[in-house]
Amino acid sequence: MSAKKKQGGLAGIVAGKTAICTVGDGHSLRYCGYDIYELAKHASFEEVAFLLLYGELPKISDLETFKKNLFSNRILSKEMKEILKLVPKDSHPMDVMRTGVSLLGNLSPEKPDFSNQDFVALQILGASPSILLYWHAYHYQNKELDFESSESVLECSTAKFFLETLHQRQVPQIWVDAMNVSLILYAEHEFNASTFTSRTIASTLSDLHSSIVGGICALKGPLHGGANEAAMELLSGLPNVESVLPAMQKKLDNKEKIMGFGHRVYVTNDPRNIIIKEWSKKLSNYNADNKNELVKSGLLTHDVLESSKDLYDKSEVVERFMWESKKLFPNLDFYSASTYHFMGIPTDYFTPIFIMSRETGWLGHIFEQRADNKLIRPNAEYIGSGDREFVAMSSR
Repeated sequence: MSAKKKQGGLAGIVAGKTAICTVGDGHSLRYCGYDIYELAKHASFEEVAFLLLYGELPKISDLETFKKNLFSNRILSKEMKEILKLVPKDSHPMDVMRTGVSLLGNLSPEKPDFSNQDFVALQILGASPSILLYWHAYHYQNKELDFESSESVLECSTAKFFLETLHQRQVPQIWVDAMNVSLILYAEHEFNASTFTSRTIASTLSDLHSSIVGGICALKGPLHGGANEAAMELLSGLPNVESVLPAMQKKLDNKEKIMGFGHRVYVTNDPRNIIIKEWSKKLSNYNADNKNELVKSGLLTHDVLESSKDLYDKSEVVERFMWESKKLFPNLDFYSASTYHFMGIPTDYFTPIFIMSRETGWLGHIFEQRADNKLIRPNAEYIGSGDREFVAMSSR
């Protein structure tokens, strides 16, 4: 371990080596050498998942086999369904995901020698969307989803499967494309808090399920994974474009933290934001042009469409204000909020979607850690009291 400079929160500390991801010079992002712009433009999320797990883009036959194995794990066991029914309706969806992945470790544990790690990895990736969707349908739609009876479950992409199962009807292709890109953008980001947590757990030779659950727990914290939800709450509290500037100035005067802006690694911009912002604008325009059809089909309600009005425009005003006032740029989370809202996704599900994507990066890092493992055990700088004599209870 080496240090560039001494900072809090391990900022600037090189804690290991990886061939999976680089944030380059603070302005770029590459997965296994592939630029994020190229992947977002040309690849499917499933291709990127394969890349992160195995280091190379798949050939056609490799991808077909990978998708077949991945999608087959969307079918949940009877035991999993029964437990998800018992998880309270008012549970946070992140806790639902944590419980579901942990239960997988009980129902189908990884072998002690890790010889079935590929199978377990695809089981976690395939089952994660189904875990949230089954729980949601049971508690909020009064339905028990039967994944086994639907051929499309074994055929459609992760993006399409999630959106159409959530809404229980066909969704516009532009929504599927936007979700596919979002999953790619969230898939991996070097030694972020959740990835480092997963690698640390893996370094103890613990199992995949435990390592992934650790990542979920780290991602649940609002300083890491909850920024898109916080961004949506911020935007929802701004009634119109005209209200943005005075409201934002008041927040700064009150020294409130504005989530979704700035980054620990990037210097002048987040390259992922450039991509997701374009999709937010596309969906805003699409929904505005097709609002009657969207309501008629049952995909969006009048309330959702009304709350979407001016959402993109408000976002741009907030973005300009934060740059002019604080020189802070939006990160991936900020425009992801409006992008997800435009697809009728409940705000509480924003970070669980992050999980469904980032699990690919976590798993890739766990595989890499295991390939040349050394226990991650950093030192600490002691700042406590000097030598002290023990004082008996009667004399304290």
